[in-house]
Amino acid sequence: MSTFSGLNTAYTGLVAARKGLDVVGQNIANANTEGYTRQRVTTSSIGSLATVGPLAGPVTVGQGVSVDGVARLGNVFLDARVRSTAGTAGYWAVRANVMTSLESTLQEPGENGLSTQLQDFFAAWGDVANAAGEPAPAGVLLEQAGVLVSQIASGYREVENQWSQVRRETDGMVSELNDAASQVADLNGRIRSTLQAGGSVNELLDKRSSLTTTIAALAGGTARELADGTVEVLIGGNAIVSGDSFRAVQATGTHVFGTLSADPPKLQWAHSGLAVSLDGGEIAGALSTLAPASAGTGGVLAEAAASYDAFAEKLAFAVNTLHNGAQSGTGGATGDFFSFTVGSAATTLAVLPTDASTIATGVSGGGVLDGSVADKIGNLSTSTAAGSPNVVWSGFVTSLGITTRSNLQQATLAELSAASAVNIQLAHASVDMDEENVNLLTFQVAYQGAARVLTAVDEMLDTLINRTGIVGR
Repeated sequence: MSTFSGLNTAYTGLVAARKGLDVVGQNIANANTEGYTRQRVTTSSIGSLATVGPLAGPVTVGQGVSVDGVARLGNVFLDARVRSTAGTAGYWAVRANVMTSLESTLQEPGENGLSTQLQDFFAAWGDVANAAGEPAPAGVLLEQAGVLVSQIASGYREVENQWSQVRRETDGMVSELNDAASQVADLNGRIRSTLQAGGSVNELLDKRSSLTTTIAALAGGTARELADGTVEVLIGGNAIVSGDSFRAVQATGTHVFGTLSADPPKLQWAHSGLAVSLDGGEIAGALSTLAPASAGTGGVLAEAAASYDAFAEKLAFAVNTLHNGAQSGTGGATGDFFSFTVGSAATTLAVLPTDASTIATGVSGGGVLDGSVADKIGNLSTSTAAGSPNVVWSGFVTSLGITTRSNLQQATLAELSAASAVNIQLAHASVDMDEENVNLLTFQVAYQGAARVLTAVDEMLDTLINRTGIVGR
């Protein structure tokens, strides 16, 4: 074996140690970079080229070390878990946010809530019953009725405005989804070509992993790695990204709450117009709240609006039933107290009487001091009969509160699961400064050792070449 081979062995040691130091430096530089996955240099020993047969030489040692590449220490199973939990967490987070915002608009319980205004309205009827025909309590009643009608319409419009806001946010989510899918497709192409050229794609893989997690959070997407280094991203079982191409999606349907039933919002494939089946994600959560009302099982916002309409109708029906045909405090006959348009009662509810002469107080023929009818209307505040205004409103508030709490609990559990998955992923893939410092010292010492070997071989060769035959003269 030639003495010169020792030079190459030492040189490969220097190269491997230097490459290890470079990788450690890259890890330390990106210790705080979000989405970065730690890397390690991979090496293997170079065996000797021994000959066999009659001419075989003496036993030889290896030829040094080979730097095979730089490995990205990610875990596809942990990455898949992060994507799965991100989709579930995104779905429940959107629903919980919508429910919380909706519940806050009710301001229940509280002095600004509709139930308080309703009690004040019925209490005003009690004052009218005690002073039939008097203009002062009649004026207070009309004022309180106007406040009640205004608050019902305002509550309905709050729901309508929230629906419009979520609808606009859905368009933004869809744009973000298409942008992320487009970037993944571009990265697929770059990763494939770089791998074919023998280059390193670790940083590109980090960026792609982050984008696939974004897609999962938005639409519950799943990713499947292929043999050529690309990933196929699926939503609802269909590929939104395949190789270096992607298929855009679009949010269709009305942006006007009043036409919701005829044209509900939905997600479609832009190229075919077919519906996208979502398994989770923020877009699925938003669409679930934007769905039309359906006997209590539809979208939460449309159901809330329907509940306002139902309450307004029940209120008008209960009061009108007692008011119509009764006698006012001035002796005149009375008609309905409320008017409304069927199907949009919350926004069209109006007070018909204008003064004490058209407000019912007693039964026909009961005398101007009879306040029995006004008293009955006032007692509606304590009615527990099915369909009474109080029962209808309290049922809506209670149901909304229970649903909100349930969604918040689901969102909390989903977020805990997602956070746990991320923490496990980070524990495996993030940079540990203590570990990197140890590796730094290891490669530093290895570099120094290889340099010493190189120096020793150099001195041996110097003696062999320049001093052989003159030593001892």
